[in-house]
Amino acid sequence: MYTAELSHILTSTVRVVSSASDLGVVINSRLTMADYVASVCRSAYYHLRQIRPTVQSLTLDGSKTLVQAFISGRLDYCNSLLYGMTDSLFQRLQSVQNAAARLITRTGRREHITPVLRELHRLLVRRRVGFKLATFTYKTLHGQIPRYLGDCQLISDASRLLRSSDTFTFAETRTRTRLGDRSFAVAVPQIWNSLPADLRLVDNYARSRRLLKGHVFG
Repeated sequence: MYTAELSHILTSTVRVVSSASDLGVVINSRLTMADYVASVCRSAYYHLRQIRPTVQSLTLDGSKTLVQAFISGRLDYCNSLLYGMTDSLFQRLQSVQNAAARLITRTGRREHITPVLRELHRLLVRRRVGFKLATFTYKTLHGQIPRYLGDCQLISDASRLLRSSDTFTFAETRTRTRLGDRSFAVAVPQIWNSLPADLRLVDNYARSRRLLKGHVFG
């Protein structure tokens, strides 16, 4: 009787969940980010439907501002966590960005979206992730982020920073798993080292950000 009652209590009070939310980011047990992507897409499409009637009566600049507030901000929120995600998940987020760009410019569904995104000067979602990590790395190297963030990042360790032809590069590491290769310590050196040498040496954040965005666009 005691064992049966204890078993009933445990099964009725303990519930194993496959995902959890932290600061609005839904993380599943396998860290694929699939649940988070689904959440972002669901929310973004809802807001696209809600703002569509309003956008039709706004100027181009007004439409950009509205979409930035309700859609682009959601795509950019914590997007560094999406590095190394599968192509299919990136495509789902890209579809959201495409729909938002079509709404801003009143572009039909049969028209190519690439010229539209270039006209709006919007980076593709995947490239936006790399851009975010690169700019975060720059700010870390130049002491432009809160100390509690810089202290916990491996890239703040001077022993990992090398001098190669008078340009800053990081010692790259590899892991044996795809999940490990998505980690910050592995992804950041690869992204940073892939940048042109002159871009890595720019000592002004605004200029660095502008040049980096142009490089990613190119």
